Amino acid sequence: MKALKTIEEVTLLYEITKALNEHLELRKSLYKVLDIMSNSMNMVRGTITILNPLRNEINIEVAHGLTQSAMNRVKYKLGEGITGKVIETGKAVSIPKISEEPLFLDRTASRKKTRDREHSFICVPVKKAKQVIGALSVDRPFDKSYALKSGEKLLSVIATMIASHVIKLETIRLEKERLREENRRLQHVLKDKYSISNIIGNSNKMREVFQMVSQVCKSNATVLIRGESGTGKELVANSIHYNSHRAQNPFVKVNCAALPVNLIESELFGHEKGAFTGAIKQKIGKFELAHKGTIFLDEIGSLGLDVQANLLRILQEKEFERVGGHRTIKTDVRIVAATNKNLEEALEDETFRGDLYYRLNVFPIYLPPLRERKTDILLLADYFLEKYAGENHKNIKRLSTPAIDMLMEYHWPGNVRELENCIERAVLLCEEGVIHSYHLPPTLQTGKESGTVPALSLTDAVASLEKEMIIDALKNTRGNITVAAEILKTTVRKFGYKAQKFGIDYRHYR
Repeated sequence: MKALKTIEEVTLLYEITKALNEHLELRKSLYKVLDIMSNSMNMVRGTITILNPLRNEINIEVAHGLTQSAMNRVKYKLGEGITGKVIETGKAVSIPKISEEPLFLDRTASRKKTRDREHSFICVPVKKAKQVIGALSVDRPFDKSYALKSGEKLLSVIATMIASHVIKLETIRLEKERLREENRRLQHVLKDKYSISNIIGNSNKMREVFQMVSQVCKSNATVLIRGESGTGKELVANSIHYNSHRAQNPFVKVNCAALPVNLIESELFGHEKGAFTGAIKQKIGKFELAHKGTIFLDEIGSLGLDVQANLLRILQEKEFERVGGHRTIKTDVRIVAATNKNLEEALEDETFRGDLYYRLNVFPIYLPPLRERKTDILLLADYFLEKYAGENHKNIKRLSTPAIDMLMEYHWPGNVRELENCIERAVLLCEEGVIHSYHLPPTLQTGKESGTVPALSLTDAVASLEKEMIIDALKNTRGNITVAAEILKTTVRKFGYKAQKFGIDYRHYR
C-alpha cells in the first residue's frame, strides 16, 4: 500500500514538472499545476499567493475553486490569518478541521457553501533561497485516516518546484524587460544621433535641406536624395527614417553598387530554395526585412533594367515575388533612394527607366557639394577636430589661421568625407595644442592639384611660419609679449621686431 502511494506521488510530481515546463507564461503553468493537484490529491480548493514586498501585501495569484472576483477582492497583510502567518514565519501549517481554527479568516467566503462538510487545510511557504515569496495552500475533505504531515511534505516539494519555476520565469521576464529597455534606449539614441539638428551646416543651401527633411520625414512619400559622393546622403536618409512614424521599425540599408549583378535581385527580393545553383535554402530579401519600416537604396543609378522593373512594381503595387517563387508577397515599405549619377542623362542613354525615375522623384532633395557651402567648412572642421581629438586622447584645441585659410581655399572634390579624413590625419600627426598647416595633407599644402593655393618661395614660407607662430603665441598668452617670447625661446626685442615686421599688434590679443 505504501509503495502504491509512493508511485502515485512520483506520478503527481512528474505531471507537475511537465506542466511547469509546458508554458513560458507563469499564470498558465500555475493554473495547470492546481488542476493536476485537484485531480490527484482530492483537493477542493487551492491557492498560490504572492507577497508584494513593497506594500507587505499578499495577493492571490492563481486559485482553483474560487471566482475571479473573490481572487481580485481578497488581500492579506503580512502576518494576517493563516496564510499571512506562514509567509511571515516561513513555516508550514496543517489544520485538521477548519471550523475549529479561530485564526482562519475565510475572506473569500468560498467555504460558506460547504459548511455541512468538514475540511482540512494545509499551507506551505514558497521560498526563493531563504526568502519567502508566497504560499501554496490546499483545502481537502476531512479524513481522519489521512496523514496531514505527509500531505504537508508533499506540498512542500511542490512549493519548491513552483519556486524554481517562478525564479526561472522571473529571470526570463527581467531579461525580456532589459532587452525592451535597451531597445527603447537605442531607439532614443538613434533618434538623437540622427536628429535634423545634428546635421552640421548653417549655409543657406543647407538650411533649405533641413527644411525639406523636416517637411518630408513625417510622411510616407518616396524620397530621392541627389548629390556628389561624400556630401552626406546617408546621414539625411537616417534623419528621415528616425524622425518619421516608422522610427520604431526596421531601417534597412542597401548599397546597390556594391552588389554583384547576378545577386542583386536575390538580395533585394529574396529567393526560394533551388531557385538557382547555390540556393540551398530559402532567403528573405531586404524588402521583407524592411516591412513596416524604411529601405535605403544607395547608388540606385547602378541598378540594371530588369531589377528596375521589379522595383517599379513595388513602388506601384506594394508587392513582389522572391526569385524562383510564385507566391506574391505584400510589403509596406517606405523607399528612400540616393544617387550621385545624373539620372537625366541616364534616361537619354536608356540605362534608367523613365517610369521608375518619375516614381522615385516624388520628393527630391539636393545636397550641395562642400565647395558651394564654404561657410560650413570651419563648422565641420571644428566638429571633426573635437571628435578625433577625443577619440585619440589628445588635447588639441583649435586650428591655426593659416590652416583655416588652406581649408577654405581648397576645392574639396571628396566633399565632407574628404574633409573628415584630412582632420583625422592632422589630429594623428599633431603633438601640440594647435593644428598647423604642415599637419594637413600635401594636396592642401601645395595646391598643385587644385590650382587654388599659390606656391611660396622658401623665404616667404619661412616668413609665413614665423608669423603664424607669433600670432599663436600671442593668442595663448593673451597679448603678453614677455611670456610669448619665452614660449618661442627668443628675446623680447627680437619678438617685438618680428611682430612689427609682420604688422602684428599685440594689443589686439589682450
